[in-house]
Amino acid sequence: MQRGDTVNQPTANLPIQEVLYQKVVDHLAFIYPELEIEPIAQDLIRTMRLDEDCQSPLAHKNLWDQTDIAVITYGNSILSDDQPPLKTLHHFLQTHFPMLINTVHILPFFPYSSDDGFAVSAYKQVDPTLGDWSDILRISTDFHLMADLVINHCSAQHEWFLNYQQGEDPGSDFFVEADPKEDLSKVVRPRVTPLLRATSTPRGTRHVWCTFGHDQVDLNFANPKVLAKIVDIIRMYLDMGVRVFRLDAVAFIWKKLGTNCLNLAETHEIVRLLRTLIEHANPNAVIITETNIPNQENLSYFGNANEAHCIYNFSLPPLLVNTLVTGNCRYLKNWLMSMPPAQNGTTYFNFIASHDGIGLRPVEGLLDDSEQEALIQTMENFGGQISWRALDDGSNKPYEINISLFDALKGTTAGEDQWQLERFICAHAIMLALEGIPAFYLHSLVGTTNDYERMKKHGHNRAINRRQWQEQALNEHLANPDTHHHRVFHNLRRLIKLRREQPAFHPNATQFTLHLGDQVFAFWRQSLDRRQSIFCLNNISDQPHTIHLNAINLIGTDQWKDLISDAIFDDMLATVTLDPYQTLWISNRW
Repeated sequence: MQRGDTVNQPTANLPIQEVLYQKVVDHLAFIYPELEIEPIAQDLIRTMRLDEDCQSPLAHKNLWDQTDIAVITYGNSILSDDQPPLKTLHHFLQTHFPMLINTVHILPFFPYSSDDGFAVSAYKQVDPTLGDWSDILRISTDFHLMADLVINHCSAQHEWFLNYQQGEDPGSDFFVEADPKEDLSKVVRPRVTPLLRATSTPRGTRHVWCTFGHDQVDLNFANPKVLAKIVDIIRMYLDMGVRVFRLDAVAFIWKKLGTNCLNLAETHEIVRLLRTLIEHANPNAVIITETNIPNQENLSYFGNANEAHCIYNFSLPPLLVNTLVTGNCRYLKNWLMSMPPAQNGTTYFNFIASHDGIGLRPVEGLLDDSEQEALIQTMENFGGQISWRALDDGSNKPYEINISLFDALKGTTAGEDQWQLERFICAHAIMLALEGIPAFYLHSLVGTTNDYERMKKHGHNRAINRRQWQEQALNEHLANPDTHHHRVFHNLRRLIKLRREQPAFHPNATQFTLHLGDQVFAFWRQSLDRRQSIFCLNNISDQPHTIHLNAINLIGTDQWKDLISDAIFDDMLATVTLDPYQTLWISNRW
């Protein structure tokens, strides 16, 4: 039996508060085996106000369907001169995506000191340069609001760390200290900066743990007072309309000397505890874990359907980009066949672009070194930059590729060509059809290109894909049929609308990989009630490819239609030719 499995217990007739209390105690007993946990459990339950209003979540309930589409954006990605950026963002989404996008992930909208928001200096405030809590609440009335719980670290400018430096509370014992003489070589790092930061305190110089950099100081979850503070923040976010919690960098939160300090058992138990608390406060709330790590480790955050509701499908972006620039889907197809169907109540969070780069850790064991080197070289040829991480032997290794997705797909390993738009649309058609919930980076929806000026100004590679648009200028581009922004925008809107209408694209609908050669990436989806089938055929090469319809086993008694082109297929012995980067969604219901 794995940790988190349940045994039959006579809880059916117990009040829900008693069941909840026992669950919280069990979680805490695993995390803090040497502490008196009953007072901690009572405090967490009171903080979440579950002693006043406690609801019963349903196990294995899908909190989503095929109409769920997310957009990922910074609060200030779109600007106007006469109102706060959050109001401008809300207006832009209301104008262009009614009944198309229903979930908005606003990247950290709190005061911060660095890392474009991920060094949070005040968790309970909205960055005044963006707006205020009333703007957040308004957005949450029109969209499911997804927000970051930056759980591993806080800013070195946060009150807690300033107090730590003065030996005051709260904060004097909130951070992880380590002796630089200890062997820390096993610790997995996503950065090249030194792990420990020397800090003056009333107790003398101490060295604090900084997984991501010296302005982002790791919180000490071995101290239950830190956990209590995080739970208090969660309660406020729920009150402010947050429905989807993105647990940022959660894989790193527990430290244990002599280990890699990644994905430790206590980390998984904390995720289970937070889920227990959150879903008893709002049974419709969703937890998504952000774990940019190798694929099998990433999958572990589903637990036994008792940890994350959704996990980021981190292997998809690098594998899909590699597929489209090489014209060969072998690696992508092998990965898809290895992915387990998500249990009901869990699903994948699919994305192919985000505010971060295209991660390379998630393809460890999926792409060989030569394939990765060719991918990196191609991205550099298209203007991309490489960010690095430190290894235990002191060397550095590529961690991610920083590039806008539109520029990443401007050609193949042979160089730039005329198929950039078609290749870009094909990538999103694949994402929209796969098992899981699709999430679009706002800049992909409008075809944003590399922003070299912003990268130079901010001095870090990730800024290349974090452009800020003036709303009026962007609207003019989107309205002009001669721009690639217009063509991207309208093609993607149409595909989103089509996806939302298909039961076979439910995030948990059946998925089966098809084998039609290395140049056609194909899979079959079937609705939960088995009434609709969609055969998704994607030519991922720059040459036309002909497919025999009998190779995909269309049922001859059904009528079949490509939902994208409206072509009808009534001869099961016929062939169909796919143009370069063309997608077909062949369905028996429309």
